[in-house]
Amino acid sequence: MSELERIRVLIVDDQELMRSALRMMVESQPDLILAGEAADGHEAVAMVRSHRIDVALMDIRMPKLDGIQATATITAEQPSCRVIVLTTFDLDDYAFSAIRAGASGFLLKDARSEEIVDAVRTVHAGHGVIAPSTTRRLIEHVAELPNADSGRAAEVRATLTPRELDTFLEIATGDTNREIAMRLHLSEATIKTHVGHVLTKLCLRDRVQAVVLAYESGLVGPSHR
Repeated sequence: MSELERIRVLIVDDQELMRSALRMMVESQPDLILAGEAADGHEAVAMVRSHRIDVALMDIRMPKLDGIQATATITAEQPSCRVIVLTTFDLDDYAFSAIRAGASGFLLKDARSEEIVDAVRTVHAGHGVIAPSTTRRLIEHVAELPNADSGRAAEVRATLTPRELDTFLEIATGDTNREIAMRLHLSEATIKTHVGHVLTKLCLRDRVQAVVLAYESGLVGPSHR
């Protein structure tokens, strides 16, 4: 496998011990390459601006510029760069803000190396990743937000076909394509196609942002879970 085919990973964390652990993880994988390291958000943004980065593993609490602000800048300037937020606590208050800033997902720092590596590959392929233990809590958090955007809801309805809208509402449950396919009595391949159309038409990075949009627009509510 040539270097051009490998996923270029940036490690962003103010703790040298954590960077070292992630470095060893990345360098142990034949399809990953360590593209750089950063100790704060400013360094991360600078690295993404000057190097081709496919996936950034982003800490949240850092000096100078935190992970949320860095994520917002990176995803706005370099949409092709995916960000995975690594948090210390399952209920980290900043994690949801990072998702809204453009992160493709978040995992706990104590996740197994295999989980983090799989997450890198998953977001690079254009999908979202959320730690299983926090998926439902993310949905609950979004569902409790006030002031649904009725204008955005109308836009979503006008943009999607009836079947795509059904799929969009099912995505909001946080369930897998297989589970959605069973409920809608369709093949998993068909659901995968619908999901792709939904994300493309609504200009969403991944399923994580679809969940956020579904609740923020008011198209679904707490009883939808």
